[in-house]
Order: sequence, then structure tokens, then C-alpha cells
Amino acid sequence: MVDAIFGHPRLAAIYDALDADRSDLDAYLAMAGEFGVRSVLDIGCGTGVFALLLAERGIRVTGIDPARASVDVARGKSGGERVRWLDGDAGDLPTPQSRQVDLVTMTGNVAQAIVDPQAWRTTLHGPHEALRPGGRLVFETRDPAYRVWEEWARWTRESTYRLTDVPNVGRVATWTELTDVSLPLVSFRDTHVFAADGEVLISESTLRFRERAEIERDLHEHGFAVEDVRDAPDRPGRELVFVARRHTAQT
Repeated sequence: MVDAIFGHPRLAAIYDALDADRSDLDAYLAMAGEFGVRSVLDIGCGTGVFALLLAERGIRVTGIDPARASVDVARGKSGGERVRWLDGDAGDLPTPQSRQVDLVTMTGNVAQAIVDPQAWRTTLHGPHEALRPGGRLVFETRDPAYRVWEEWARWTRESTYRLTDVPNVGRVATWTELTDVSLPLVSFRDTHVFAADGEVLISESTLRFRERAEIERDLHEHGFAVEDVRDAPDRPGRELVFVARRHTAQT
């Protein structure tokens, strides 16, 4: 299921305004340069921020996301015609994508938002099929050892409330509340109130916290070798950034 914050047209349209700081993408842009990639598949592309940054650098990009409302926002952005946009998840990749891509990315919360074990397996299979032999899969996940949900337990309407003036929309009030911790799953609720007409929209989200050893095992089982596990520059000590290389032998 797609969280409303990505799948509801009115929320997708204001997502970038509410999450304006995307400095977390700098590390991914740097890796695209480090690896000398010419083609990227961005799984969970959302409103297309990262895909468009890559396209500006002359990289051939395909962005895919199951939240059609978010992909529609991406398509309508300046430069959107440079990217191939697809509605769906990693299991919906077309056959011509096979064995062609230098790099597959899942930025932000994408990997953790895939909570169903079968959906996770499908997600790892998709990049394996899309990547050329030796190509890389890069994604991040919060390190469970940091126990960030203990910080999130302090999330209340009062502590997270903010007002954002969104161009052409007006003022939007938002707040976040932790709703459940049933490890490895952690759930929270985002509330949005539009001042223009008083509409209240709620988005329920759940993240899965996977241990490093579990992820390494899953990658190995799906034809990847873990090349590196890096720190996330924007959240040092809190996240694990996996760099996994597709085995060179075609299987």
C-alpha cells in the first residue's frame, strides 16, 4: 500500500515544499560520479528530485514509484522530459530494462518503507535483473542499534507542529505522532491541515528496521556482493548506506 503522503494528489503536490532540504541526496550524487555511471534506475523516485538532479548531469535515468500522484508531480517538473517515468514497483520493470543499468538507487526511506518480506525480495530481484554485471545497488536504512524510535516516542502534536506557506496553496499545518513500536516495525502518523479550506488529510506510515546482517544475507541470496557499508553524511552514526555489486557472472 502507498502512504497517503505520497499517493494522495493534494499531499504529493506539496511534498517538496514540506521536505525542502534534500542535502541527503548529495552523497548519492557523489557516488554516481565516483562510479562513473551513465545510467541509473531510481526505485521509489517519488516526486523526482534525485532523478532530475542526475538527468541534469547528462545521466540516463529511469524513475519508478508505485505512488502515481508523486510520479505525476515528477513528470510535470521542469526537465521532466529528460527522465523515463514509470508507475509501479521493482517487480513492474519492463523487460528491455534487463542488464542495462550501471546503478540502482533507493534514497530516503524507500528501503525501510518496503515492510512486507515478499515485497522486499521482489525489490532486490528487480535491481539484479536491471543491472549490468558489475553494476551497483545503493540504498540506505536506519541502523536499529541507534534505536531512533526512542527519540520518536517524544513526537507529539505540540513538539512537531509547524506551519508552512506553500506557493499557490496557502498555509499548511503539519505534525507527526509515533503510533506503534512492534519491532522490527515502527509506525507513525502525519497530519496535514490546509488553511485555505480546512481539509484535514492523514497519512499512516510504517518502516521496517532490518539488522545489518539480515540485509547482507538478503543481498547475497539475490546475487549481490556487499562492496561497502558507509555512514550517511547527513545522519552520522544513525544510518547504514549499502553499496552492493551485482555478481559479474550472469545468473
